Amino acid sequence: MPKMKSKSGAKKRFRATGTGKILHNQAYKRHGMSKRPKDMLRNSRGTATLSAPDAKIVRKFLPYL
Repeated sequence: MPKMKSKSGAKKRFRATGTGKILHNQAYKRHGMSKRPKDMLRNSRGTATLSAPDAKIVRKFLPYL
């Protein structure tokens, strides 16, 4: 049986924790930061975990994650 291919866009955007949860970068932080509330910017530092339905989709994109 041949190896399955991963979605190359998903390889760049998602990674897994040791317990198997999927991490992603926070959205809405590319430009226009002066318009956004400061608490929104503080809360969206770092990474966040995906919800269970979204993680199920990402696992199909990354079969060897």
